[in-house]
Amino acid sequence: MPRTVFFLFIFTILSGGNTYAQFGLSHEIGVLAGPASFYTDYGERWNLNTNVNNSGLGVGLVHYLNFAFNAECSCYTRNRFFNKHFRIRNEIDYFRTNLEHRGPVASKNTIGGQLLRAMHGFTETIEIGTHLEYHFLNIRDFTNFGYLFSPYVSLGVHFVNFSPFAYSDLGPLEDPSNVFPTFVDGIDLESKSTFAVVGSMGARYKIHRSGDIMIESRWHYYNSDWIDGLNIDAPQNKANDWIFWINVGYIYYLNF
Repeated sequence: MPRTVFFLFIFTILSGGNTYAQFGLSHEIGVLAGPASFYTDYGERWNLNTNVNNSGLGVGLVHYLNFAFNAECSCYTRNRFFNKHFRIRNEIDYFRTNLEHRGPVASKNTIGGQLLRAMHGFTETIEIGTHLEYHFLNIRDFTNFGYLFSPYVSLGVHFVNFSPFAYSDLGPLEDPSNVFPTFVDGIDLESKSTFAVVGSMGARYKIHRSGDIMIESRWHYYNSDWIDGLNIDAPQNKANDWIFWINVGYIYYLNF
């Protein structure tokens, strides 16, 4: 499934270029990478030690439709508000992180603390989706070095395929005596699919006419609480799994 999604994404970019160019659209492609903090049922959700250590790596490939530049004539399009301030962004992302139980309960020298410390896991996701990206400054002026920085915000939806894994140093997780009581009957390590709502804010820095450096902070909220393979029925479990991703990247303008 992940390989099929990847090749479908690449095929869409390569085959879509000529199609979209007929409508006067230009294209940008780029790569992203950076640390991602997973907020899951491992450890105390708002515990600093948990949040810092349950962090992994995210990488992404991005494709933009740029409405400010006409690829057919190598000229700028009409100076309309949408053309000046919006891009459509398509991307495929991959995230992976190791997960540990940390926090006050796990650190105690008790049976419960021992059960939590003995449990380890990881999760990985492959996501593909589309965002509508709003740039506060004129995209045309930014392209012509009218500004060196171009801040933006975006909102999108991702289709997500996730694969969790977990084990205990004490023995099989199927044995309730090896699992912290809260997680008994709350473990499912099957690969599944879901959706995520994605919000981001960032900025581009112009380095040459056909290339930008970007930095971005991103929030993915999943429509599932099984991303890490755990889902507990407890008062402290008030939200689905989500991640916070900080990434840097390079964007290249194909049609300039």
